[in-house]
Amino acid sequence: MSGLVRGIPYVHPRYPRIRGRHRGLPLQILAVLPILLLALLPITASGLELAGNVTLEGRYFPEEAQYPGQEEQNASILIQPELYQSFSDGSSLLLQPFVRLDSSDDQRSHWDIREANFRYPAEDWDVQVGISKVFWGATEFVHLVDIINQTDSVEEFSGEEKLGQPMLHLTVPQEQGMIEAFLLPWFRERTFPGEADRLRSEPIIDTDHPLYESAAEQSHLDVALRYSDTFGNADVGLYHFIGTSRDPELILGGDMTSPVLLPYYTQIGQTGLDIQMVAGDWLLKGEALYRTGQGRSFAAAVCGFEYTLYGIAGTGADLGLIGEYVFDDRADTSLTVFTNDVIGGFRLALNDAAGTEILAGLMKDIDLSTSLFSLEAERRLSEHFKLHLEALFIVDAAEQDAVFSLEKDSHLTLELQYFF
Repeated sequence: MSGLVRGIPYVHPRYPRIRGRHRGLPLQILAVLPILLLALLPITASGLELAGNVTLEGRYFPEEAQYPGQEEQNASILIQPELYQSFSDGSSLLLQPFVRLDSSDDQRSHWDIREANFRYPAEDWDVQVGISKVFWGATEFVHLVDIINQTDSVEEFSGEEKLGQPMLHLTVPQEQGMIEAFLLPWFRERTFPGEADRLRSEPIIDTDHPLYESAAEQSHLDVALRYSDTFGNADVGLYHFIGTSRDPELILGGDMTSPVLLPYYTQIGQTGLDIQMVAGDWLLKGEALYRTGQGRSFAAAVCGFEYTLYGIAGTGADLGLIGEYVFDDRADTSLTVFTNDVIGGFRLALNDAAGTEILAGLMKDIDLSTSLFSLEAERRLSEHFKLHLEALFIVDAAEQDAVFSLEKDSHLTLELQYFF
């Protein structure tokens, strides 16, 4: 889990130092590239939109901290504006910076540029250049094949929050399906919690001294090619990625008195497949990958279903029943939480004016005693305000499990979001 911008230090009078989410090439330079490209094109603006959100967040950890310096609660504010400019020829410019100020977690006060890109649609193709976010996946609780963007692990334990990725993204629609090509000229290091942060590993992960297999380090050019199509009721995506692994290996470093884990980023090749198919009230989902270059070659897969009960008990509410199974053939040598796990959960949508929704899941390791329970719930309070609740409980974590060091980090998160 790691990576922020270390350029632009800034000290807030009430909060710790803000950290950036990359090393070396300033993210600001990458962010202005789309604007420079825009200046070279003979187009005129037709619409400017400003949106975004400001979120007040509180996190509470019911159990006493496991390591010195950790606290049982923290508060933070997240600011994420979005500026969108469209032009007369159909092209557009998008800028979405991200800033979080946290009251106690050292690494969690950080900023990033989630998106800063220029999109130009031609008759037979579409190109997007700059910093962007791309999601690949189909299943609900585990996303194995999502590889373009790096994980921002200080934001969420689930790994669903991603850092912005510099890229050139070319899309070419075909008579049947669509081909996408990606050039990724700058690698983003994963973020990891610091020594005083909750949800950290033991020993801590030293993000200041990453290791790379490639001599080019962060400037290694990664590439990916994806084909996606719809066959009947099934949406299918197939890709191949060559470049720097987003999942680092962790190597023991430091000394006898102060051991640390050093993230080591290897060069990999990964083929991924995602599929989602509608069959009546059933939604069938699956993801699979095959990776080479990170030790022995391995495969991993997740498959599952969602069955929806519409209008339960004569109301307007819908209840989706979810089941998934995750397998990784690295077994206990894997750094992932999910190696041989079953997941059961539900999604409840009240379909009311407030948009009330609840998503809950229980994940059970088949080989070990570890269980994880997660819950998300949200409800609009007004046109501009929304309340969002998250809970994660780690139960009976096995000593050989990747989450063992987090066994006292079950927590509740409450957010008040303001959208503008």
